[in-house]
Amino acid sequence: MSTAPAHKVPFRHKVAFGLGMLANQMFPAALGIFMVVLVQDLGFPAWMWGILFFLPRVFDSVTDPIMGFISDNTRSRWGRRAHYVFIGAVVMGLSFVAMWQLDRADGIPYNFVYFLLWSLVFYTGLTLFSIPYVAMGYEMSDDFHERTSIMAVAQWIGQWAWVIAPWFWVVMYDKSWFENADTATRTLSVWVGVICMLLAMVPALFLPRRSSLNDQQLVPLTWANFGGGMREILAGFKDAFSSRPFRKLCFATFLIFNAFNTVAAFSFFIVVYHLFNGDTGAAWIWPTLFGSVGALITTFAVIPTVAWMSRHMGKKNAFMLSQGISILGYILLWLLMVPGKPWMFLFALPFFSFGIGGLFTLMMSMTADVCDLDELATGKRREGIFGAIYWWMVKFGFAIAGLLSGAIMSLVAFTPGAATQPAGAVDGLRLFYSGVPIFGTLLAMWIMRSYDLDEARAVEVHKELERRKQQASVAAPGSATARPWLSEHALLLPSVERTPLMDTHGAELRTLHAETLKAGLYGLCFSAYTQGQKAGDAVSETQIHRRLDLIAPHVRWVRSFSCTEGHEWTPRLAREKGLKTMVGAWVSSDRARNEREIESLIQLARGGAVDIAVVGNEVLLRGDLPEAELLALIARVKAAVPEHVEVGCVDAYYQFMERPQLVAACDVLLPNCYPFWEGIAIDQAAAYLQRMHALVKAVAREGQRVVVTETGWPSGGQPVGEAVPSADNAMRYFIDVQHWGRREGVKLIYFSSFDEPWKRHQEGEVGTQWGLWDAGERAKYLP
Repeated sequence: MSTAPAHKVPFRHKVAFGLGMLANQMFPAALGIFMVVLVQDLGFPAWMWGILFFLPRVFDSVTDPIMGFISDNTRSRWGRRAHYVFIGAVVMGLSFVAMWQLDRADGIPYNFVYFLLWSLVFYTGLTLFSIPYVAMGYEMSDDFHERTSIMAVAQWIGQWAWVIAPWFWVVMYDKSWFENADTATRTLSVWVGVICMLLAMVPALFLPRRSSLNDQQLVPLTWANFGGGMREILAGFKDAFSSRPFRKLCFATFLIFNAFNTVAAFSFFIVVYHLFNGDTGAAWIWPTLFGSVGALITTFAVIPTVAWMSRHMGKKNAFMLSQGISILGYILLWLLMVPGKPWMFLFALPFFSFGIGGLFTLMMSMTADVCDLDELATGKRREGIFGAIYWWMVKFGFAIAGLLSGAIMSLVAFTPGAATQPAGAVDGLRLFYSGVPIFGTLLAMWIMRSYDLDEARAVEVHKELERRKQQASVAAPGSATARPWLSEHALLLPSVERTPLMDTHGAELRTLHAETLKAGLYGLCFSAYTQGQKAGDAVSETQIHRRLDLIAPHVRWVRSFSCTEGHEWTPRLAREKGLKTMVGAWVSSDRARNEREIESLIQLARGGAVDIAVVGNEVLLRGDLPEAELLALIARVKAAVPEHVEVGCVDAYYQFMERPQLVAACDVLLPNCYPFWEGIAIDQAAAYLQRMHALVKAVAREGQRVVVTETGWPSGGQPVGEAVPSADNAMRYFIDVQHWGRREGVKLIYFSSFDEPWKRHQEGEVGTQWGLWDAGERAKYLP
């Protein structure tokens, strides 16, 4: 599967994005070095160190999703992200400088509070910068491999932070530079803060931007919408974690990154106290070489290797192999930390570096793939929300790591800054140093073993998104492509006059809807699945009973879709409530399940629970079975059920027009008729439905009934052509078609009784919102 040249991102843009990554990584890299000063030189106890690691990062993790929502929905001439990146760079740079202006003469309590407060400002700037910045990276390409290339370049540039930062240790503890380490941090923080602030501005200034000023898909950022925005943030969390691939990425990253950061600061103490018996001067350059050489290896060997592995064996396999190599590195660090021979640990670094070096190169690319999958499901581009949620997991793990670091040091009785350590304290640190990352990595690999969003699936998703975009682009007024079947057969309707209902809104429309529902419907499609359930889950007699109680006063017929997994209760309980039943056996390419469904349908019909037996729903439309096989199933059911039970199959209306054998095989014709899915504007939709029905009646045998088995209109989600989902349009369509059905004596089973959240992954957000009641079983359109 080759990448088209159109998907290539100019190298200068990759570099511009990468310079932002250098700032994004230099701040935490320098922070990790400087934090040692708090305990080693300023005398902060371990519990204070843990709190300073934990609280600001928890604050950061809470603000990330809010920033993701704001960034995703910002309308401006500069686009959704760039100005936040610029402002965040300024706040982050200046607050970093202020944060480290600590003087030991001020005392530990004052310095603790001062540092904590400026940390909160710094992490606010980090959120302003990093969430929109990461989302900009996700948006740079829609190509599977180009995304890895972008992230590889960015990580390569960003890794220089980890090459440079360890040398601060040399400068901080060299008396010829500074009299003490806390004086050093006051000066070095100015250089780090200002330079990184300028680097962080580069993506905002030099990456391409597209105005979002007139993007009507975005939620207006007003105070009135903020409550809904918060609900969307929470829904975004829920949606994200309902995505199995994304859930795996988050948990695997949390485990690996959290485990690494829990013990990362121990490297300094292990080198000083294990290799050099606590003599910081004798340790000299070796703590610096540990970090710097490891980062150089990551920069020049690991990232290019992981990118190569990703192209040749896929992202998942590259992840598994790179993390397996890192486990070997942690084992070697235990074996090669030999007092008197400090150079030996350098042999472990090439293996050790595959852990974090491979993690973010691959995971950021894989998250971009998941954003495509989310758009396929919801119709929304939510890089900001997904990036925020992913980095929330990273930062929350980082916060937990800070607490665990302090807890581990307390557990093994290690005291930073002490001339000597209790027996076993340093070996305890070493044991945790290798053991925690090995355990976290093994658990992450176990989680990722079944990750299935591979290149083939990603390409398939991308093609479907492109198809939708093309459909939307040609679905302007007068576009025939939004009306596939009727236009192909020259059966389009002339325009109809606008009805007064089109100018009815709000309370008046809701009142008309309530009156129409109260007058009674011919039938409703029954949605059995409750909130949190999905197709294939077993449904209970209790939930079916409860939902039937809600709809029974309004209908004569109930249509069900399956006869197994608890759905067989639907016709039985509907019968008890005096309702007529149209009972469906779910038929698909799974022939073993088909057999169970057909046998259950026959038994229900013989037991007197079925008025119309339905063999399959849209089987021919989906291409699940050949027509001949479906006809054989229909014939089998007809031969097995009592004579008074009519037998048919449900499919798209035009299937009956194209397949005379199907018409001949059915006792009753059962077409699904959806003007919405054919892109018809609401003011034409009712007339369009009438046209569909008339065409099916025209092919019916003499005396053969036609029952419209599905039609409806969604209250939300993405448009299809000129068909716009909204509560008002859903009510207008319902009122129009019900009045037509009663007036003309048309038998019409409306879709649907309840909203169905489980359809989000099959049909996007629009597929979830067709119910007259919502997923919580509340009437949606009360006056």
